[in-house]
Amino acid sequence: MKHTGWRKPTPGLGIAEQLAHAGERIDVPKTRAFLAIKRVAAHIGLKAGDIMLLDTLGAFTQAQDWEQGQRPIVWPSNGYLMEQTGFSLSTLKRHARRLAESGVIAFKDSPNGKRWGRRNLDGVIVEAYGFDLSPLAARAEEYELLHAELQAERNLSQRLKRQITVARRMIRARIDAAVSGALQGPWLQLTRAFERLLARLPQRNPTSEILELLLSWFKKLQVCVERAYLKATCANLDVGNTLNVDPQLTTKTRIMNPKEAPSEPHILITNQLNPVLSNPSEKDTVADVLPEVHAEEHAYNQPKDCLLKDRNNPAVLDLTRIIQACPEFAAWARNIGETLRNWSDLHRVAGQLRPMIGISQHAWDIAQNRLGKQVATAALALVFEKYCTGEVASPSSYLHGMVKKGRTGELHLERSFYGRLGGIRH
Repeated sequence: MKHTGWRKPTPGLGIAEQLAHAGERIDVPKTRAFLAIKRVAAHIGLKAGDIMLLDTLGAFTQAQDWEQGQRPIVWPSNGYLMEQTGFSLSTLKRHARRLAESGVIAFKDSPNGKRWGRRNLDGVIVEAYGFDLSPLAARAEEYELLHAELQAERNLSQRLKRQITVARRMIRARIDAAVSGALQGPWLQLTRAFERLLARLPQRNPTSEILELLLSWFKKLQVCVERAYLKATCANLDVGNTLNVDPQLTTKTRIMNPKEAPSEPHILITNQLNPVLSNPSEKDTVADVLPEVHAEEHAYNQPKDCLLKDRNNPAVLDLTRIIQACPEFAAWARNIGETLRNWSDLHRVAGQLRPMIGISQHAWDIAQNRLGKQVATAALALVFEKYCTGEVASPSSYLHGMVKKGRTGELHLERSFYGRLGGIRH
C-alpha cells in the first residue's frame, strides 16, 4: 500500500485515495454529489456531525473544482473548522477520520503535515494539500443507485405494513364479533394464535423479507378465522330455521335461497360471496359451511335497483358483481352488522366506512354531487377495496382523481370491477 505521507496508512485510507483518483477523471456537479451522500448518509453509518463537517469543507470548494481533471481539495485550519462546527479538536479528528474511512473524503498530506494550497488567476487549484473531496464525486452515482434501492425497499415495506394492519383488523373484528355474538367455534385457540403473531411484530425498521413472512402468517390465520366464522354463522342460521324461532327471519332466508324461491330473483348477500371468491384449495371447506349460490346470474335476473348505469358510460354496473369484486368492503359491512341487499344498503355502508380510510365528508359530498350518488358509492367501494389490498396509499387523492375523470368522461368503473373479478387490477 502506498504511503500517503506522515499519516499511518489503513485499508480504508488506501481505498479513499483510489476513489480520489477516480473522481478526478469525471465531471460531477457539487450539488449532485452532496445531495447523493446526504440521502444515504444514515444507511452507510455517517453521523450528523460527519455531515456537518462535510458541509463545512464543501463550502470552500468552487464550481470548477468539480470539473473533470480537477480535484476539490480544501485546506482550512483546525482552528477555523473548530470555530465553524463547535467541535473540540479530538471530535473534529474523529469525524474527519470517519469520513475518510467511509470513502467519502481522502487526506492529501504534505510532507510536513501542513495544509496549504494556491489557485491561479482563473481560480483553478494549482497545488493543494488538505482534505480531498474527490471520492465524493467518484461515488455520486453509487450513492444515487443505493438511494433508489432504499426508496424501493421503503415503499415495499410500507405497503406490506398496511396489508398487515388490514389483516390484523379483520382478524380482530371477526373474532370480537364471534365472541360477542356467542357463536360456537375455536375462538380461544384462534385468539392465542393471533396474540402469538402480534408478539412477533418487530418494534422498528423490519426488512421487507420479514414483513412478507409476517403477512403470509397473518393471511393464513385470517383464512382460518373466516372459515370458522362462516361455519358458525351458517350453523346459527340452520338452527334458527329448524326451530322456526323467528318467522320473519325464516321468510328472509327463503327469499335468499334460490332453491326455495326459484321464481324470485336471486340477490346475493355478503355471506354468500365467499364460495365464488375462494381459492380452489378452499372450495371444499367453504362448501361444507355455506349453502350453494349462483354467483354469475345475468343482469336481467336482478332487481332494478341492483343495476346502475354510469352517467359517463352506457355500460351497466351490476350490484352483485361490485360486491364480489370488493370482498374486503363486504367483510367490513358484515363487521358493522350491515347487509348489502340493494344500492341503498351499499350507500349507507360506504358512508359508514368512509372515515376509516381517511376520506373527509367534504370529499365524499363532492364525489356524490359530481358523479351522482350511485356512481360515487361504487367508486368509494372500489377505493376502499384497493386501500385494504395495499394498491392505493392515499384513498382521498385516489377518489379525487376518479372524480376528475368522471367530469371528463374518462371514468370507466365497469372495467375495474370486471377486471378484478377476472384477476386483473385497474
